[in-house]
Amino acid sequence: MKRTIGVLLVIAALSYPLMAGDWTQFRGPTRDGISTETGLLKQWPAEGPKMLWSYQALGTGYASLAVVGGKIYTTGLEAKTGFLYCFDNSGKLLWKVPYGPEWTGSNPGTRTTPTFDAGKLYLMSGNGLLTCRNASDGKEVWSVDTFKKFGGKNITWGISESVLIDGDKVICTPGGPDASVVALKKATGQTLWTTKGLSDKSAYCCPQIIAHGGKRILLTMLEKTVVGIDPEAGKVLWKYPHKVSYDINAVAPAYANGMIYLTNGYNHGGLMLQLSPDGSSVTKKWTEPELDVHHGGVVLLGKDIHGAGTDGQWICLDLTSGKIKYRDRLVGKGSVIFADGLIYGYGENGTVGLIRPSPTGYKLISSFEISLGNEEHWAHPVVSNGILYIRHGKALMAYDIKAK
Repeated sequence: MKRTIGVLLVIAALSYPLMAGDWTQFRGPTRDGISTETGLLKQWPAEGPKMLWSYQALGTGYASLAVVGGKIYTTGLEAKTGFLYCFDNSGKLLWKVPYGPEWTGSNPGTRTTPTFDAGKLYLMSGNGLLTCRNASDGKEVWSVDTFKKFGGKNITWGISESVLIDGDKVICTPGGPDASVVALKKATGQTLWTTKGLSDKSAYCCPQIIAHGGKRILLTMLEKTVVGIDPEAGKVLWKYPHKVSYDINAVAPAYANGMIYLTNGYNHGGLMLQLSPDGSSVTKKWTEPELDVHHGGVVLLGKDIHGAGTDGQWICLDLTSGKIKYRDRLVGKGSVIFADGLIYGYGENGTVGLIRPSPTGYKLISSFEISLGNEEHWAHPVVSNGILYIRHGKALMAYDIKAK
């Protein structure tokens, strides 16, 4: 039986051959907002890059996209139900399927991006439903109500976590007693481990796994702490206080060279932690008050940290010291990704910018305005196989950014 399951998984994976530029999950293949894609435009026309297609009938939502093998996946809220959508690379809707009740509280709409792995999509709803779906047709493989199973409680603006796949595990944060973070078998939904002794609620964060000191460490933010966890057994290795306004720790920890960078909005600023050589503990290295990223993410490029603060200023920090190297308003407060040597900024004012970072400052090379869609400009942009994807509420747009 085990051999049969293994063969089926291999067949499923082969039916979805990954392309070099695929964007398999929230903030890209390595969940850090950085693409390895090359051959992209270094400047856009004055009116912006050519729009290849648009689709303007999504359900309400702020979810980003997974782009795999010429298929685009996202989610939206229609009435009170969450839907999973699949498009081909021409913008044709191939299918949409309901997956259950979705978030209808403050800022109603879907929050989380599907995570693709071996022919399956894994998705956490704003109400704590974890579901596995066939990427071919959206049909349910299994679903688990993580609040009911693990005693989790919802948070002010709904669960906003794009789940993590690690080997045979899917990892998520229901925020229950002795179950802040849990791992389930990705094939069946069976529980593999829970974080004994850790009962903090979820905090809008997407978990990451890093390698340090000869071990792998799962990092995530909870409502009042940042934690390091053994991803194999769920043992809590360490936790560090990180109490912030409204319990919003939405920006995933960013790791480089034994250091973990944390940032939060509402004038909270940033904190750099130093991991011990064996990864068993952390200490404070520096704090910096001005780069207070709300939920737009950061990118770490070489020795620099880049992101947009709550006041709309883009700031470059020195990774080692935390000192500000330079700042500029650029496209205002928003989200950030990086591809082919340039930063892509998507402002909450609807401006999309192509930005060159340098040792001395930013240069806004090109920009254009998003005119389609509704509600807030909160969905993170995606660069995949020469296409820039922008989601604004009910509208999804694809732009040609491949150099000719």
